[in-house]
Amino acid sequence: MRANYRMQRLFVEPGLSQGSVFEAAKDQFHYLANVLRAEEGTEVLVFNGRDGEWRAQLSYPTRKRLLLTVMEQTRPQPASSDLHYLFAPLKVGRLDYLVQKAVEMGAGVLQPVMTQHVQGKITSLDRIEANVIEAAEQCGILAIPQVAASRRLDDLLQDWPQDRRILFCDEGHDSQNPLPALHAVRESKLALLVGPEGGFSDGERAILRNLPFVTPIPLGPRILRADTAAVAALAVIQATIGDWK
Repeated sequence: MRANYRMQRLFVEPGLSQGSVFEAAKDQFHYLANVLRAEEGTEVLVFNGRDGEWRAQLSYPTRKRLLLTVMEQTRPQPASSDLHYLFAPLKVGRLDYLVQKAVEMGAGVLQPVMTQHVQGKITSLDRIEANVIEAAEQCGILAIPQVAASRRLDDLLQDWPQDRRILFCDEGHDSQNPLPALHAVRESKLALLVGPEGGFSDGERAILRNLPFVTPIPLGPRILRADTAAVAALAVIQATIGDWK
């Protein structure tokens, strides 16, 4: 069932069931009451990443309180995506974009990875999680991707589960066509690894290429920025062996 994009969607924390009532968070009260100027009886869509999507009605018991009454379910809760996205942090503005697009493109787990040439850093997961929620609200996504704590690449590879194959975007790959490599791993659980703006170091590339659970893939003849490469790689994975096929 497709999302209703005409109604305002809100991510909420409380459990959702028919007839349940809960108070809007302060930022949601401000947005609905002061920015949108939503009136008593206005209906919105709410979701919490666990109980599906529900239609809810607004009411104002006082001038400074907003209640939401859950009325009926509009979409059931889907299973979470099994595609893991491993990325080297970028500078703040581009990192926000990268996270939002990864959510839109169907990533189920977002894992920051610290590489040798990484230029960005993760000071707090709160900003990443806020971008995840915003993308989910805007794009009709119900299964909220998990955000993992950042890890060094070598540490991550050391205890990586070998039943999940890592596809890493290798700018030095001999071929320019990613499709043969993707079709060869179409039955595997997958993770996508995209490097930093400066690319992987020669040592990192050598380590990755020698691991049995890693498959390098090219992204064509063009040099792509890291955030563009992420969108391109996720798109080709979804189109060939993912949930678009």
